[in-house]
Amino acid sequence: MSNHQAQIYWQRGDANFLDGRYSRRHELRFASTVVAVGSASSAVVPAAYCELEAIDPEAAFVASLAGCHMLWFLSLAAAAGYVVDEYRDEAEGLLARKSGGELAMSVITLRPAVSFASHGAPDRSTYLRLHENAHQSCFIARSVRSDIVLAPTFTVTCKTE
Repeated sequence: MSNHQAQIYWQRGDANFLDGRYSRRHELRFASTVVAVGSASSAVVPAAYCELEAIDPEAAFVASLAGCHMLWFLSLAAAAGYVVDEYRDEAEGLLARKSGGELAMSVITLRPAVSFASHGAPDRSTYLRLHENAHQSCFIARSVRSDIVLAPTFTVTCKTE
């Protein structure tokens, strides 16, 4: 087992807290040295109280799923002897109302597109199987209740060396 930590730091400043008119801007701290700016999404609270250029929790959730999937895919591809040159994913999460009316991340769609080295790429079925195995291996994917859709692009793109 391992322990994974993140620190969240927020400060009210001089805003009136009780009326809800306070900034949602905060810091996300990882590994003691990596700091990112976080905020609520303007889809959730008024934009005046958001930092529009910051990472919202919903986007961070989608990114963590996409990152976990990518890392497993790279590991499995390497173990199978495929050299990956580039990996891109236009991942997306849908925040929607559940049957009880509460908002939840209902569907996360991963859209990985992978380029391989010139000396070989997997065939389509092997490529899709690598993605399915990566999905099954991802700790984060196994931890959530949202539907996760795998929609990998299969275009064999080999870079010449």
